[in-house]
Amino acid sequence: MILVQTYVIAALGVAAFHFAHLPLPFLLGPIFACLIAALCGVNLKGNASVNNAMRAILGVAVGATLTWSVVLAMPGLWPTLLMVPVVILLAGLIGVPYFQRLWGFDFPTSYYSAMPGGLQDMLIFGEEAGGDVRALSLIHATRVMMIVVALPFLLQLAWDVDLSNPPGAPASGMELSQMLLMVFAGFAGWQGAKYIGLFGASILGPMILAGFLSIIGLLQHRPPAEAIWAAQFFIGMTVGTKYVGVTGHEVRRDVAAALGYCVILIVLAAVFTEIAILFELAPPLEALLAFAPGGQAEMAVLALIAGADVAFVVTHHIFRILTVIIGAPLASRIWAPTPRD
Repeated sequence: MILVQTYVIAALGVAAFHFAHLPLPFLLGPIFACLIAALCGVNLKGNASVNNAMRAILGVAVGATLTWSVVLAMPGLWPTLLMVPVVILLAGLIGVPYFQRLWGFDFPTSYYSAMPGGLQDMLIFGEEAGGDVRALSLIHATRVMMIVVALPFLLQLAWDVDLSNPPGAPASGMELSQMLLMVFAGFAGWQGAKYIGLFGASILGPMILAGFLSIIGLLQHRPPAEAIWAAQFFIGMTVGTKYVGVTGHEVRRDVAAALGYCVILIVLAAVFTEIAILFELAPPLEALLAFAPGGQAEMAVLALIAGADVAFVVTHHIFRILTVIIGAPLASRIWAPTPRD
């Protein structure tokens, strides 16, 4: 019953955004509707299996954009890829003192709150280090939500990007063989990546397998528009439901701290976007989406809808998350304050 209630509230959000002519109704509508309902005390929940399936759709959509020309061009991405660890380092140098001194969080919570990695990874690492898991969850959920909400409006205002175009061809105009191949790539890629323990298996596995099928010429289309809309809906709903049970104290401290940190991250992203543009390392739209510290799935959605170079954007976010996963635990041990006798 709670799950059905959540779906209804998310659907009302889609309808409200659609009738108000606001951008990305299938993504932002569920985020806002579920967020408001959660803050009002309504009990909501998502479906982890369905959400992973939606991430698999995005993985297939990203992989289907790969061609030999895109693969051959990837070595040319190294200048902007090398900027990613610098962004992460600056985020840590600014973010840890921000959370620790200004908001009073302990070091483990401050450190893993400052790292712009995946939500689940930061919760696991933070818990192992003795951090406040609830605070980490709210801070990272707020980071993802704010970046995802702010970017569409920024894209429309700054660059007049049309976000109303369908994200793909309709299912009715697609061959059944292509649809079955997409299902195979999504399921087999997801389960195969999960079996070998690949991080982000539900999106990276399908992306790798779909990319291979696309490069050899078997997969010739992205998933249909209806599938991308469904992915937006469930991912948006999941972001909003993370605020269920939030208390007034948590809003005043955890969420407020996260909102302030989002401003810092947005400024950092803007600075590095400008550097990439000035040195002609990347087009403006791709640079902004590549350096924006949102969730991997959410950034893939925005790249698809905005008509950006999806491979460029997603490669940078994979590298960001991989850098944080590998570097964060090591850096945390080095950086951690030495206990006094």
